[in-house]
Amino acid sequence: MMKTDRRSDASAPGGAAGSAGLSAAEALDLLATMWRIRALEERVGQLKRADEIYGLVHLSIGGEGVAAGVCTQLRDDDAIYSGHRAHGHALAKGAPMDRVMAELMGRSDGLCRGLGGSMHLVDVEHGLLGATGVVGGNLPLAAGDALAAKLRGTDQVTVVFFGDGAVQAGHFTETVNLAALWELPLIFVCENNGFAEFTPRSAHTKVARVCDVVAPYDFERQVVEGSDVPALYNAFGDYLDAARAGRGPLLLECLTHRRSGHYEGDSQGYRDALADAEWAKVDPLARLQAQAIAEGWLAAEAAQSLEQEARAEVEAAVTFARASPFPEPQVVAEMVYATAGTEG
Repeated sequence: MMKTDRRSDASAPGGAAGSAGLSAAEALDLLATMWRIRALEERVGQLKRADEIYGLVHLSIGGEGVAAGVCTQLRDDDAIYSGHRAHGHALAKGAPMDRVMAELMGRSDGLCRGLGGSMHLVDVEHGLLGATGVVGGNLPLAAGDALAAKLRGTDQVTVVFFGDGAVQAGHFTETVNLAALWELPLIFVCENNGFAEFTPRSAHTKVARVCDVVAPYDFERQVVEGSDVPALYNAFGDYLDAARAGRGPLLLECLTHRRSGHYEGDSQGYRDALADAEWAKVDPLARLQAQAIAEGWLAAEAAQSLEQEARAEVEAAVTFARASPFPEPQVVAEMVYATAGTEG
């Protein structure tokens, strides 16, 4: 079933969620989505350390608010392009958790039959048209997708996720230029965690904000705090409406805080650790949940149930993945598409 736009008026049935500026249904959906992402990624970290997941794994713990705030508002026919931290985007866009987990564990029931792994998730049915380990490699692909939608005359929107490190790549500037020139229905979502792999932003650029980088191209842009999920949700919702109406491209720069290292197993010696009290202030899940409980529209028991349900779903996904076989060697040949050579 194709999703419809999920934004709703805060005065609609379901009740308002206080100063969050969201309906209760929207806020609960965001919390549930973030718990699903958090639970999956914490378990993935454990499985990686136990050698049940192979290859590099990049976790987005601390950035769940961006995935949830953006992807829960999109339809299945809206496309997203992700990078090397794609797990949260995939879940929030609708990819089934059991098949995501199977893919991460290299099993044949995975989204890509176990051949893609963590950095190459694809789920065409739900509009996840690719993740990539090439920094910024998804940007020109997303522009092509947005161009196709414009030529078809539909109101489909394309979203591309990238980190602040990708902004220094030449194909970022080329993509921004063409998107602005052709007025594409493309929303750039920058997850700015302040580090390009292990390098702080101050060490590789004089420009503090990505929004300032695109200023000469004269399209709408803004910076939001990634842990302020209601603000992020509403800002993206406005941009989504604008893009559907043909007023693209747009850029939403989300300031996030990466709880884990660049990859699972990273020593993190290049950055200062946040104390628990500091972390609570920038954790999007804890921040929205605390607000919900304080304002009285979510009981502590209900919040605990959201976490328990998410962790139970993750364990079911692990069981599913472990029961799935590894792909047979001949799958490699089956998944290569080519025209047989001819004589002459």
